[in-house]
Amino acid sequence: MSTAGDAPVRAAGNALVGVAGDPPVDVAGDVRAGVAGDARVGVAPDAPVGDARQAPASPGARDAVHDATRLVVKVGSSSLTTTGGGLDPERLRRLVDALAARRAAGTQLVLVSSGAIAAGLAPLALPRRPRDLATQQAAASVGQMLLVESYAAAFGRHGLVVGQVLLTADDLVRRAHYRNAHRTLERLLTLGVVPVVNENDAVATEEIRFGDNDRLAALVAHLVRADALLLLSDVDGLYDGNPRRPGARLVTEVRGEDDLDGVRLAGAGAAGIGTGGMASKLDAARIAAGAGVPVLLAAADAVAAALAGEPVGTAFAATARRTASRLFWLRHATTPRGRLVLDAGAVEAVVRRRTSLLSAGVTAVHGDFGAGDPVELVDPDGAAVARGLVGYDADELPALLGRSTRELGPEHRREVVHRDDLVLLRTR
Repeated sequence: MSTAGDAPVRAAGNALVGVAGDPPVDVAGDVRAGVAGDARVGVAPDAPVGDARQAPASPGARDAVHDATRLVVKVGSSSLTTTGGGLDPERLRRLVDALAARRAAGTQLVLVSSGAIAAGLAPLALPRRPRDLATQQAAASVGQMLLVESYAAAFGRHGLVVGQVLLTADDLVRRAHYRNAHRTLERLLTLGVVPVVNENDAVATEEIRFGDNDRLAALVAHLVRADALLLLSDVDGLYDGNPRRPGARLVTEVRGEDDLDGVRLAGAGAAGIGTGGMASKLDAARIAAGAGVPVLLAAADAVAAALAGEPVGTAFAATARRTASRLFWLRHATTPRGRLVLDAGAVEAVVRRRTSLLSAGVTAVHGDFGAGDPVELVDPDGAAVARGLVGYDADELPALLGRSTRELGPEHRREVVHRDDLVLLRTR
């Protein structure tokens, strides 16, 4: 690990997109990140730069951002709004100016932008981010219009059109939706539009939320096959400790998990406006890097330098080859609605032989789910071995457990989880 200090308004439609997919491919291994160390690092704006760990710098991720022909850029609420809520026009203008210059140079851009709930606080006279879901959704409904109008006006000064794309996690794991979202984003990019992507906070429930836009950005980068992902924050990168304290060191390069030894992380940003903190950014970087997409984490105020490939922020090298299929989304974008307990033979069949899961191998059912919902498949000890889209409602399954297909009526001779709708969480 290397370380150093932390015009006309033309809006192209409003796409509430769901999409479904390419022929599924099993994705070996699990790149979902746990968070290293205990949670102590704040994401403080204008944090002082601490000491530097001296190590040769690899320019890979920075070069990838500089050279990208298709780039996903994510910006958080705290980089767009005032501490009291409401959009900060000057900060948004500076961001858009830098992105528009890059678009003029020929790069296709997808902007994943938080800020809907934060932008809705002031118009609704809310003193702080609400805790209850209904008020969050109300604030998002008001704020999302203000946010996209501001982007349309700012990009319009540069002769660029924006298109709004609102997603929920539920949209992006169902077979009938995944390809639709991919097709919509591809068409917008082909038409020269800058898609502005956000989670559809106005309708998303806890069960179908991405949780934060950092993870959404990583998933979108995979969906559109971006050359790189740029995460913009209110700090200048990943620190190994609290960046407000003396001695905290900026991690300039992350080539693998060993480079994260000793890093301590925290939750939401200091302003209390957004949901994501450094932990969620690290999680997103791991997801993208594990899917073959290099990542640069940098301060929003340094966006021009980051786009130019200058030595700013924390660069995460791609740690695996690029993966394909909507099963990547199934692994990372969903929260399981239930669990199916498998016997040892079913674990062997699913994990080693990559077969579909049949009712004969299921010993217990937990949770309240419907056909098509994501569920976790666990071994007899309760350890998760796979995740998949279940073919039955929860209340249908108990009568089928342990029974072979020959014993069942024609309407129940289908798989509990088809192998095309299943992703492995362990490979042996």
